[in-house]
Amino acid sequence: MLMQGILNATDVRREWGKFIDTVVHEKPGVVKRNRDCFLSLSINHAMALLKDRTFKARFVTEGDGSVTATLDNFDLVVNEKDETSAKKALAEELVEYANEYFKDFQLYYNSLNRQPHFPYVLKVLIQNDISGVVSLIDA
Repeated sequence: MLMQGILNATDVRREWGKFIDTVVHEKPGVVKRNRDCFLSLSINHAMALLKDRTFKARFVTEGDGSVTATLDNFDLVVNEKDETSAKKALAEELVEYANEYFKDFQLYYNSLNRQPHFPYVLKVLIQNDISGVVSLIDA
């Protein structure tokens, strides 16, 4: 790894509060324990890292006037009375999918067709509320 300043896990454990303060208020940190390394970053840093991850919705008006909506690259489909309701329903489906993804992370992440969803799932889960998720659709 080219990064300088990789921290030893023992030192991080000893100075846990200082480590958290640095990650939250200054910069991400990389910690090494034996051969394993992990990245720690604040939610704000994660938001910056994922800022370009948004969702493209497709809307189709049905014969009865209802709207069917899907998301590109995701197997989510909803049918609602109008486009606004469909967008909110898609956001709710995204939250459900994102939570399921994290619950069974090894299964989803190790599935070739679902691994690319990871940054999008993370972006959904770090939103403050459902309106934040709605804003990611066609943002």
